[in-house]
Amino acid sequence: MSIFDYCIKSKEMKTITETDKDFICNIQAPCFQKLSKEEADQIRNSKTQVLYRKSDTLTKQGAFASYILFLISGVVKLYIEGHDNRNFNMHIIQPGEFIGLSSVFSKNIYTYTSSALTDCQVLLIEKESLENVLKGNGTFCFSLIQRYCAQNTDLHEVMQNQLFKQMNGRLAGTLIYLNSLKTNLPTIFQLLNRRELADFAGLSTESTVKLLKTFEKEGLIKLQEKDIHLLDIDRLKTIHVNG
Repeated sequence: MSIFDYCIKSKEMKTITETDKDFICNIQAPCFQKLSKEEADQIRNSKTQVLYRKSDTLTKQGAFASYILFLISGVVKLYIEGHDNRNFNMHIIQPGEFIGLSSVFSKNIYTYTSSALTDCQVLLIEKESLENVLKGNGTFCFSLIQRYCAQNTDLHEVMQNQLFKQMNGRLAGTLIYLNSLKTNLPTIFQLLNRRELADFAGLSTESTVKLLKTFEKEGLIKLQEKDIHLLDIDRLKTIHVNG
């Protein structure tokens, strides 16, 4: 099944053509400027622009990976699906980042699920075409390998946080990470409910809510409806390191 057929049949997304008012770009992102005209044409001819709505699933853990996703706009969360309806949130994807790179360099499946926290514009690029371009363009290949390694580094830090930290240390680390995204995503905490926040820390929702209230009483944070303001990042960092 081609990307176009897949997009048409899916109820979770909408294919966007160049005549559509929602059309944003045509391989205009900086990372694609490393391509030659022929390579850009190859990517252009093998991509489809898609609009995902909030809460839509972009990739499914364990599913065959026939395409790589490039996020044009919106916010996406990556998570690992566990047993008993438990998930573990790993990373927030922002515009200009790829989703599914691991299927190019390792397994031929998506190793995680990704879902839209907001409406998202995404390029679906056929993996075979991307692989062909990578084989012939060392500069572009190197840039994608850098991105892939950066994602792996983030994953290692997340795993270290989960394996060696107590509950307060995990939550402190989660709050610091999400707060670091506020420069580009000022509403990041408002996009996440308490369960999703708990899934970033590997905690139950109940434990997360209790710890948040404790942090607030200790003057570390301020809770304002769904938003969270960090008042003492230095102390939170100490809790994260020692927790």
